[in-house]
Amino acid sequence: MRQRLRAGQTAGVVLFADNVTDAAATRALTGAIQRAAGGDALVMTDQEGGAVRQLPFATGAADLADAGVNVNLAPVADVAQPGSVMAGRAFTGDVPAQVVEAVRELLDAGVAPTVKHFPGFGRATANTDDAPVTIDATRAELETDLEPFAAAIGVDVPLVMAAHALYPALDPRRVASQSPAVLEGLLRDELGFDGVVITDSLEAEAVLARSSVEVAAERSLAAGADLLLMTGPGSWIRVFPHLLDRARESPALRARIAASAERVAELRARLSAG
Repeated sequence: MRQRLRAGQTAGVVLFADNVTDAAATRALTGAIQRAAGGDALVMTDQEGGAVRQLPFATGAADLADAGVNVNLAPVADVAQPGSVMAGRAFTGDVPAQVVEAVRELLDAGVAPTVKHFPGFGRATANTDDAPVTIDATRAELETDLEPFAAAIGVDVPLVMAAHALYPALDPRRVASQSPAVLEGLLRDELGFDGVVITDSLEAEAVLARSSVEVAAERSLAAGADLLLMTGPGSWIRVFPHLLDRARESPALRARIAASAERVAELRARLSAG
């Protein structure tokens, strides 16, 4: 990873519980990551505050910043319905207001928040990590699910994570993370989001049921994703060469990568500015 960071072949890393022990050791690790990257690595983790907490010693946004984490893959902006797989991870009550509060708390601490899982995963009864998921909601029904994302965009949230579920009302063929209709048409054109779009983990079963990880990465990138989240130990060595070869062949893909690189550069500048 240090070699890839030094070569500029990855934007950063994601930390899981196995990577951390205590605050001091995590600071040492993130410091080594930043030195390898020349100080501009995106150091991410999943710290939702409920059952999903990768840094057990961190009790708030300030603890994440102190540990060297500059991107939190949270808050969850899904509106959980009865029987939802997101029960226990999603806010209850006034979800848009609570999402906005979480976004502001992270931003105030210098940590970039990521609202997920766009365009809303609260109706799902299974996790895309484990199986393909279809959200059979009408576009009118999905308006409620979009409200927390719209609220977060209204307070300048810097990242949005795309779900791997299929939403037939939005795109009958492609999962959200690979759908131009969802990422460009809905998220950017309708909701006005101009920040960084990141995929959920590309090793999810819902993704691998459709293609290899490298083909999924290309599809997500072409659809409008800016960052490709890989959590499997062998994924990068398959995805990076594939995308490099395809970009050399395709002017359209090169243009897409350039647009994404500009957005990621703006995110890094925002984090550096504090």
